[in-house]
Amino acid sequence: MPPPADIVKVAIEWPGAFPKLMEIDQKKPLSSIIKEILYLFQLLNQHEDDNYSVENLGILCYKSLGYSAQNAQQLHERIQSSSMDAKLEALKDLANYSRDVTFAQEFINLDGISLLTQMVESGTDFGDMLSFTLTAFVELMDHGIVSWDTFSVAFIKKIASYVNKFASDISILQRSLAILESMVLNSHDLYQKVAQEITIGQLIPHLQGTDQEIQTYTIAVINALFLKAPDDKRQSNLCDFLIQWHSLQSIFPLQHVIRAQRAINNEMAHQLYVLQVLTFNLLEDRMMTKMDPQDQAQRDIIFELRRIAFDAELEPNNSSGSIEKRKSMYTRDYKKLGFINHVNPAMDFTQTPPGMLALDNMLYFAKHHQDAYIRIVLENSSREDKHECPFGRSSIELTKMLCEILKVGELPSETCNDFHPMFFTHDRSFEEFFCICIQLLNKTWKEMRATSEDFNKVMQVVKEQIMRALTTKPSSLDQFKSKLQNLSYTEILKIRQSERMNQEDFQSRPILELKEKIQPEILELIKQQRLNRLVEGTCFRKLNSRRRQDKFWYCRLSPNHKVLHYGDLEESPQGEVPHDSLQDKLPVADIKAVVTGKDCPHMKEKGALKQNKEVLELAFSILYDSSGQLNFIAPDKHEYCVWTDGLNALLGKDMLSDLTRNDLDTLLSMEIKLRLLDLENIQIPDAPPPIPKEPSNYDFVYDCN
Repeated sequence: MPPPADIVKVAIEWPGAFPKLMEIDQKKPLSSIIKEILYLFQLLNQHEDDNYSVENLGILCYKSLGYSAQNAQQLHERIQSSSMDAKLEALKDLANYSRDVTFAQEFINLDGISLLTQMVESGTDFGDMLSFTLTAFVELMDHGIVSWDTFSVAFIKKIASYVNKFASDISILQRSLAILESMVLNSHDLYQKVAQEITIGQLIPHLQGTDQEIQTYTIAVINALFLKAPDDKRQSNLCDFLIQWHSLQSIFPLQHVIRAQRAINNEMAHQLYVLQVLTFNLLEDRMMTKMDPQDQAQRDIIFELRRIAFDAELEPNNSSGSIEKRKSMYTRDYKKLGFINHVNPAMDFTQTPPGMLALDNMLYFAKHHQDAYIRIVLENSSREDKHECPFGRSSIELTKMLCEILKVGELPSETCNDFHPMFFTHDRSFEEFFCICIQLLNKTWKEMRATSEDFNKVMQVVKEQIMRALTTKPSSLDQFKSKLQNLSYTEILKIRQSERMNQEDFQSRPILELKEKIQPEILELIKQQRLNRLVEGTCFRKLNSRRRQDKFWYCRLSPNHKVLHYGDLEESPQGEVPHDSLQDKLPVADIKAVVTGKDCPHMKEKGALKQNKEVLELAFSILYDSSGQLNFIAPDKHEYCVWTDGLNALLGKDMLSDLTRNDLDTLLSMEIKLRLLDLENIQIPDAPPPIPKEPSNYDFVYDCN
C-alpha cells in the first residue's frame, strides 16, 4: 500500500555526520519534528526534559549551524599562517569542508575565493599545498555562489601553465583541467582568454597517459572548447583534433580502452558521447548544403561516378557523335546509376537533408571501395527495371537515415553517455559506416526479392538491422560488419516473430486460454497431414553393416489407414508406387510399438551402423506380433519426423518430433493473429467482463408470431 499523504521521506544532512533518511509526519507539531531530528543525530538525549519550546530547540539548531561560520573564520586565518605545516593542514581541512554549502557561503563571505586566487597567482605554493588549494577552489565554485567572470588573466595563465607544463602531480593537473572546463562553459569572455592560453594540440598528450581521470577531464576540456568556439573555428579545431587523434592511434592507450569498452566510467562515457556528437556535427554543413545544378565542380563528381562505374572516357567536343547522342548515352548511364532524375542527376541532391553529404558518401564509396561499387551498379543495371536496387536513390535515402540514427546536427544531451566506440577507430568513420550500410542495403534488397514498390519496406528493414547491430556497441567497424552478417532478412523476421510472441498481450490469460482452445484443432490438422504423407509413401534404402547398397524398398499406408503396404524395388521410383505392386502387408492393428534410435533392433545388431550417429538419428522400427519387426532408416530428418509422427498417430499416441513442435508453434501463432486482427490496438483485459444482471422483464422481446 502507498504511504499516507501526510507522511513524507526527507534526506537530512548534519555537519560531521552521515546523511540520514527520515519519515516526517506533517500532522505533528514543529517542536516534535525538530526533537526527532535532534534525537536522530544524537544531539539531544531522549531522557532529557521534554519541555523544550520551539524557541529553545531553534536556538540549539542555530548553535549547531553556527559552527560553520566559526570554522570558516578559523580556516580563513589558518591558511595564511607563516608555518608551512600549519598552512598545509589548514588547506587540507578547507578542501574537505568546502563541500558543505553552508560552510562555503560563510567562507566566501570572508572573501575566501579572492584569497585562494592570490595564493595561486603568487606561485609560491606547490605539491600537496597547491593541490589542496585548487581542490578547495573547485569545491567552492561548484556551489554556484560566485560568478566565473570575476577572475583575472593572471589566474587563467597560471592554471593553464599547470596544464601546459604536464605537471607530475596528477591531482594538480586534474583540478586545473576541471577549472579550465568550468571557465570555458560558464563564461564567453573566459573562453576567449582560455583559448589564447591553451590549444587542442597541447591537450592531446594528456590522452596518452594511463590515468582515466586525466583522460576524462582532458576530453571534457576539448569538448568545452569545441562547444563554445564559433562555427568556423569549431570545424577547423575538430579537424585538427581528429588528425592528431588518429595519428596517435598506434600508441594510444585510450583507443584500446574505447575499443574494449572496459573500465569506462559514466563521466568518460558522457564526454566520449559529446565528442562523438561534435564530430558528426562536422557533417551538418554538407548535410544542409543543396547542390547547385550549375556548379561545374559538383557536376564533375557525378561524371566521376559514371566514369568509375562504366569506365567511360568522356568524349571530346569535336567527337563525331552528336550532342543528342551523347545526352542519350548520359541519360542511359544515369538511369543505371539509380538516379531519380536521369537527365540532370544534380537535381536529386537539392533536398536537405542529406544535401551534398550523400554525394560525398557516394564518391568516397566509389573511390575507396571501387570493386564493391562497380559490382553493385552493374549487378542492378542488368536486372529488370522493377527489380533493380537504384544505387543513387538508395544512397541519398540511406545517408538521410544514418544522419537520423546518429542525430547529426543535434546538440549533445547533458545526461546521455551513449557513445559508439567504433567511430573512434577510423579518421573517416562516417564514410566507412555508409560504405558498410550501402552494401547491406543491396544484400537485403536481394534477400527480400524487392521491387521498386518495396523501396520503403527495404529501408525500414535496413534501419532495423543497423539499429540492432549498433545496440551491441561493436568496438570496430569490422565487428559492426560482422554483426550485420548475422542479421539477414530471414533473421530479422525470426526476431520480429519472437518479439511479437513475447509481447505481454500474447502472454495474457485470455490469449493463453484461446491457445488451449484451438491447439487440439491444430494438432488434428498436423495429424491429418502426417497420415496423408504416409498414404503417399516413401522410398527407403536398404543398409548393411559394411557399406551402402543401391537397393530400395517402398512403404505406404492404405487410404483407409488400416494396412501398411511394403516391398522391394529394383531402382528408386520417380513417383508413387501403386499398392498392388507392393507384395507385403502389415495390418495397423497388429503393430505393438514404434521404437527409435538405439532401441531399434537393426541398430543393436549391426555394430558399424550403431557407431554411425547420422544413421542412428534416422533409424526407427515397427514391432509387431511376438518377434516381428519392420526396420527403417529415413532418407532425411524431415521424413523421419513425418513417419514417426504418423505411426504414433495411428497408434493413438502423441506426436513428439521437433517438426511437430515447429509446425504447432507456426500454425498456432498464425491462427491467433488472424483471430485477433479485429482487436488490433485494443487492450485485452486479464479477466472477462462481468455478466450483466437479468432484466426485470422481457417485454422488449419481439414476438415474431
